[in-house]
Amino acid sequence: MLDYCFRLVESFITKSMPAVNALVENVQGHKDEKKCRKVTFFQFVNEKKISITINVPHFYLRGSVEYTNPQVTAEELQGIIGLRLLQTCANYCLETGTHKITKTGYQKICETLKKPPQGYILPFLLNTDDVEADRYSINPLRQSLVDSGQSAFPVANIKTGQLKVDKVFIEKYENTLISKKDVELISEELLNYDSYMDFVDAVKFRQLEDLSNILGMNLSLYALRMPLSTLQTEKKGDLLHYIISSVHRNYQSIEQAYNCMGRSITKRSTLLTVPHSKKGYGSKRAAHGKLYFNDNKLENVAVKYKPTLLYPNGIDPKNVSISQSYDVFTVNGEQFEDYSYAETPSSPQFFLYALASPEDLALWHGVGVFAASKLLQTYISTHKACSKGLIIPDINEKFDLRCHVPLQFNLVPENMWRNPIRQNIDASIGTIKDLNDLINKGMWIEHLSEYKWEQLT
Repeated sequence: MLDYCFRLVESFITKSMPAVNALVENVQGHKDEKKCRKVTFFQFVNEKKISITINVPHFYLRGSVEYTNPQVTAEELQGIIGLRLLQTCANYCLETGTHKITKTGYQKICETLKKPPQGYILPFLLNTDDVEADRYSINPLRQSLVDSGQSAFPVANIKTGQLKVDKVFIEKYENTLISKKDVELISEELLNYDSYMDFVDAVKFRQLEDLSNILGMNLSLYALRMPLSTLQTEKKGDLLHYIISSVHRNYQSIEQAYNCMGRSITKRSTLLTVPHSKKGYGSKRAAHGKLYFNDNKLENVAVKYKPTLLYPNGIDPKNVSISQSYDVFTVNGEQFEDYSYAETPSSPQFFLYALASPEDLALWHGVGVFAASKLLQTYISTHKACSKGLIIPDINEKFDLRCHVPLQFNLVPENMWRNPIRQNIDASIGTIKDLNDLINKGMWIEHLSEYKWEQLT
């Protein structure tokens, strides 16, 4: 057990120490700041969801897992382990004042990794709840999502009552995307939850608990759901509501958001927040729209949902899931300028709601190969524009925030963990017969400096 952990620590320090040093240097400047944001996370402990509110200063490292699949994938596991190694090694360097970790330090870091995350640097998972449940065509509940009419619903609104494991999917992808053990756990937990998201989190936390025991490191991180769960609990005028209202204030504010995306406003076809259909549809991929202006004001937003293919998995690029939807409607522009989620449910674009995340560092999964470079560029451009007051100019004063560009770190694409036979990163951990096949690849995280991210984009 300790051997797995020690080998990962050794590999990480050998390959990723420049990233650790970059983090430590940034954190030392951050510690002098006085702003402290109250954040409420959740965890599943003994299969019960509990809330944890933090109201003391921390430097937050953001990772993620997906609601597009109940099973933990090789990619997700690597991201979580990467966060823990980054957090633990950087805290060790801060506490000991060292920039070089010796073999004695390796052992101390392994001991710390057995415990829940602690220290000034703290990792968390930002789990996006506005996506389709089978976005990447790896969900073993596939057919029942379509049959129940929920394939184009955002996961925040999906109910489990009519969902069941798809036997055709299992026969096709057993041992490449899914394992028998995964199926047994998924089938068991499906009976325990009405909320699809609670069901997925319960499965993942159970799998991560088992992996924690095997690997000798605690992988149970705090988690935060955004944007819909946040919008559902906010009042009109709260942070995320305010972001949506502000970017829809007038033509110029919408144009500035388009500029952050590197797009022209000429066609006006990109929706900054995607209105949900009264039929329940909320798929950003299935929604098509257009903005209409009256002089300087947004007059209305036309929306059309239609059946749309989602994204292929890593095994069969032709076997793509579908977002099954059809609806046409118009929303008055004033409903966005003075936004209320209760009145007009919608899914804001990631680059906007990321401004409301507490993250000081973002860990991307193979950006440049497996993750979209364009999304990274838009994310950075928006944070830069916000810090300069070019977009949502009064956000810092109104909400006592420090709008800045978080550090950008990346799982190096060529070192991403994969199924050893089919080489797909979306394989469930259950399909990996010997964890040594992953551990032997080691752990390599790079710091994406401004120079590097400009090269990627």
